[in-house]
Amino acid sequence: MTMVKIGKHAFEMGSKYLTELRESNDILDDAEALRARMDEDGYLLIRGFHDKETVKRARIELLQDLEKQGKLDASAPLEEAVINKHHDGRFTFQDNEHTPMLLELVNSDRTMAFFDRFLGGESMTFDFKWPRVVDHGRFTGAHYDVVYMGQGTKNLFTLWTPLGDVSYEMGGICLCLGSQHFDAIKRTYGQMDVDRDNIEGDFSRNPLELVEKYGGRWATTEFQSGDALIFGMYMMHASLTNTSDRYRLSVDTRYQLRSEAIDDRWVGKKPKGHYAWGKSAPPKAMAEARKEWNI
Repeated sequence: MTMVKIGKHAFEMGSKYLTELRESNDILDDAEALRARMDEDGYLLIRGFHDKETVKRARIELLQDLEKQGKLDASAPLEEAVINKHHDGRFTFQDNEHTPMLLELVNSDRTMAFFDRFLGGESMTFDFKWPRVVDHGRFTGAHYDVVYMGQGTKNLFTLWTPLGDVSYEMGGICLCLGSQHFDAIKRTYGQMDVDRDNIEGDFSRNPLELVEKYGGRWATTEFQSGDALIFGMYMMHASLTNTSDRYRLSVDTRYQLRSEAIDDRWVGKKPKGHYAWGKSAPPKAMAEARKEWNI
């Protein structure tokens, strides 16, 4: 029996609440089939999408930065990413100019060629990248990406890249299957923008609620270095809880057709990012908003 934890809830793999992600390597060379699979499943899991050596270099680059910040256990090998239990809980990240290996990975010709084929035209990626360092006991709440980056085209895709192997215990990403069709949520929460509306970003911190109330099912897997997960703006996703003594390292990047509208918060030499969210007043609580939406 395989059990995984999302937030405070433990789920059995293969139960009504949790299943394995489906791989799409069998249709990797068929763009039309990939688009059909995306429409059907809401995601594409591609094993070995990235060059493993490039992933390794990007991982070491991030770990060296964490080492300088005192976040790693100095008695363990750098590559193992063992957490310094006495660190202060705050992380800072280098800007793009100081992460050449990360950029080489997610901006590679290999990556861009895939999105050119998948999107059916010249693709582009946001200049802003989102490296993630997930500490012991931490997890990401359930959310749609559109509330953070929806001021341009909605035909925008997230590429989630684990920087190294990620076991269940290390807290990899999980998707709520069918959530791209949760119409009541899409009409309300899915129309929000955290800067424009100054609202909390997570729809829920309770993974059980989404299954019981909306009929979804969580799906995850154990990831290997080189794997990639691709999904759209209306795929509700979260992460497993990191119950290990190592950091879970990953990076999120976004891709779209160059010809479509661009969310200018995330492009340019120094992207402005979130310009208003929580800066003039605390964000509106999601519980309050959901009560108003009656969802």
